[in-house]
Amino acid sequence: MKVFMLGWEFPPFISGGLGTACYGLTRAMDQLGMEVTFVLPKMVESSYATHVKLLSPNSWISSASFRLSEFKNVKFHAISSTLQPYTTPDSYRLQIEETLRQKQLSLGGGLSQAGQITCGDDYSTDMYSEVHRYAAVAVELAKTEHFDIVHAHDWMTYPAGIAVSAFTEKPLIVHVHSTEFDRSGENVNQTIYNIERQGMERASKVITVSHLTRSTVINRYGISGDKVEVVYNGVERNGNWSLAETGIKNDEKLVLFLGRITMQKGPEYFLHAAKKVLGVMDNVKFVMVGSGDMMHRSIEMAAELGIGHKVLFTGFLRGEDVQKIYQMADLYVMPSVSEPFGIAPLEALNNDVPVIISKQSGVSEVLTHALKVDFWDTDEIANKMIAVLKYPPLQETLASHGNFEVRKLRWKDAAAKCVKIYEETLVAV
Repeated sequence: MKVFMLGWEFPPFISGGLGTACYGLTRAMDQLGMEVTFVLPKMVESSYATHVKLLSPNSWISSASFRLSEFKNVKFHAISSTLQPYTTPDSYRLQIEETLRQKQLSLGGGLSQAGQITCGDDYSTDMYSEVHRYAAVAVELAKTEHFDIVHAHDWMTYPAGIAVSAFTEKPLIVHVHSTEFDRSGENVNQTIYNIERQGMERASKVITVSHLTRSTVINRYGISGDKVEVVYNGVERNGNWSLAETGIKNDEKLVLFLGRITMQKGPEYFLHAAKKVLGVMDNVKFVMVGSGDMMHRSIEMAAELGIGHKVLFTGFLRGEDVQKIYQMADLYVMPSVSEPFGIAPLEALNNDVPVIISKQSGVSEVLTHALKVDFWDTDEIANKMIAVLKYPPLQETLASHGNFEVRKLRWKDAAAKCVKIYEETLVAV
C-alpha cells in the first residue's frame, strides 16, 4: 500500500510535537514495509536536498526531493513555502515580510513605488492564501506519484489533502493532533475552524490522538462518531547525548516544563506552583524549555513572583539538548489547559523521570503511574511537586512503573492501527 502524506514539519525541520509524531509514525510505517511519500512546507536548504526539480517553468511550484538514510520506503518532498507550525496570521505576515525584504536586498531589489515589498509569485503575504497555494503545489506533486490513500496532518494541510483527494479520487484520512479550541480556547479563529471542519467533513476517516480530542471533533465540529477513530501516539527509546553547562548544582532538584510557552500549555500555572514549592524547599530549580507567544510574559512573571533566580529559560531545544535535559530532570510537569495528547510526558518517563500531568490532557487516558491534577489547581500541583521531590521512594516508584507502562506505547502499534484504518477505508470506497 502506498500513502501520500501531508504534514507541517518533519525532522530535521522541527519545532514541536507534530514533527515528533510524524517522524515516529512514518518511521514505523517504513518498518512495516509501507511506501510513503511525505510532503511538507519548508524553505529547503541545499544541504538537505539530494536534488531539486522544477515541476513547471513557474517558480511557485518548485520543490526539493530528498531521502533520509534511515528510511527505506519513504521519500520526502519539501515544497518551497514559509508556512510553519503553530503560527498565527499576524506572525505569518511579519515573517513573510521579513523573508521577502531579505530576499530582495540580497538580489539588489527593494521596495515598490508604493513603498511596499513586492511579493511576486513565490509567496503570499496572507497565510490563508499561502495554505491554498501550498495545496495547489501538492496537487502538482501528486500528479507524478502513485498512491492509494491521502493522509493529512492538522489544519494547515487539510486544503491540500482535500485538493489531492478530489483530483486523484483517492480517499482522504485527516489526522487531528490539535484543534483550534485547544490552541485558542473559546476565542477561536473562525477561518481556521472552518478549514478544520471542512477537512473532517470531506475525509473518509478522522484519526484523533485521544478520546478527549475525539469528543471535541464530534461535539464541536459535528462529525459523526462512526468515522472518528482514536490512535494514541507512541514514544521511541532514546540514545545518549550531552548538553553544555547549565549552572545547576549537584544538590539541586530540577523540575522541568518542556513545551511551547503558550496559553494552551499553562506556563503561568507552572510558575505559580513553583512559587509555592520554593516557599517550602529552596534546593530546587525550575527549567522552562520552549518558545512561544507567552515567553516574555513568563519571564516577567517569574521576576514579579520573586523567583527569577530560580527559573531558567532555555528557549527552544533540539535533539541532543532535549535528551540531556530529560536525563538531568527529577520531575516533569505538564499543566496544560487543553492538551489533545502530549508526547513529552512519554519522553520523560522513557528517561525514568516521574511526571505530573493535567487531567485535561489526552495522555492522562493512557498513563496510570502519573500524578494527575486540574491545571488551575496550583496548590495541588505544588503539593505533588513537593511530595515527589521530598520522598525518593515515591519518585522511584513513579519513574520505574511509569517507564514500564510507557514501553507498551509504541509507534509500531500506532502505525499498524493506521494501516488497518487505511485498509477498511479502501474496502468501503
